[in-house]
Amino acid sequence: QVQLVESGGGLVQPGGSLRLSCAYSGSIFSRNPMGWYRQAPGKQRERVAGIYGGSTRNYADSVKGRFTISRDNAENTVYLQMNSLKPEDTGVYYCNTIPVRAGSWGQGTQVTVSV
Repeated sequence: QVQLVESGGGLVQPGGSLRLSCAYSGSIFSRNPMGWYRQAPGKQRERVAGIYGGSTRNYADSVKGRFTISRDNAENTVYLQMNSLKPEDTGVYYCNTIPVRAGSWGQGTQVTVSV
């Protein structure tokens, strides 16, 4: 069983920054790739960032150069640093493994980018 708890969202103006955290527990280990996923209003959930092993990362084109995913294995936490936020970054952000473990989604954290 897996538990995922996201936090750090909020309301921010365009151009601002947020740092999201995801605390995980259960059967997730340092060798498991982790990702951040976003569900924008009226759209399907999509993966925006992934971290594999020690240093390999990939990003959706829409966030490349603005978002950074990182991980602290000692703390069982995955982070998403989001800079230069745009209104189109608005959505609920979730973390999960890669590939996703269906049925293991947390409650997510809401990010709203607006003036």
